[in-house]
Amino acid sequence: MYDANGKLDKTNLVEAYAPLVKRIAFQLMSKLPASVDVDDLIQNGMMGLLDALGRYEHGLGAQFETYAAQRIRGAMLDGLRENDWLPRSLRRDMRRIESAIHSLEQQFGRQPSETELATALDMPLEEYQRMLQDARGHQLVYLEDFNRDDDDDYLERHFAQEDSNPLDLLEDADMRRRLVDAIERLPEREQMVMALYYDEELNLREIGEVLGVTESRVCQLHSQAVARLRACIFDGGAAMPAARKRGRPPKKPAPN
Repeated sequence: MYDANGKLDKTNLVEAYAPLVKRIAFQLMSKLPASVDVDDLIQNGMMGLLDALGRYEHGLGAQFETYAAQRIRGAMLDGLRENDWLPRSLRRDMRRIESAIHSLEQQFGRQPSETELATALDMPLEEYQRMLQDARGHQLVYLEDFNRDDDDDYLERHFAQEDSNPLDLLEDADMRRRLVDAIERLPEREQMVMALYYDEELNLREIGEVLGVTESRVCQLHSQAVARLRACIFDGGAAMPAARKRGRPPKKPAPN
């Protein structure tokens, strides 16, 4: 993969690793809404591959493929965040579900059932389940979760800021503890879906085969599990302070 001058032949390398980009793109597509275009993922992934080729300095081989896969996947995820691919109307619907989960859990002292949630949201069970299915790809943490206000422009205005990194939020010790507690409180079937999805890395169809349900039903269970976790972590939809940063307490207001 080197040219006559002993330098990396990037053209041939891009062709050689293009199947890796496509494989990662289709793996992500199994976890994303149908509105996401796989070609957009592949395009962003190719940019990640080029970035990896430009940065890697330790020769090629298995180690490079591991490194490139990380850069490719990261470029795809960055593209998804920039495009804000989950419709805001659906994001608002999911916040309603999270708020209902939090309220009913406080009322009942346990996790509410789907029927109880549908009733609280004043909609038929079938409509509630369809809402869950439409929310395929709903995430545990969004950049806007760092904002105190219901600010629809927060994602666009703060994406590039270092202080607004969801990874910092998840790495916070208190956040990890709350997340573990929330997972342990999930209904058994939803716990299994999360374990098979994230630990075993099965896709929705494969999880459906394990549980003996349809792929669409697995999608509903996954969206509901994420909503329960968010309701617990964010106290029913309350956002995290924008100023918070890992290892640092929020800034105190200046004295008058």
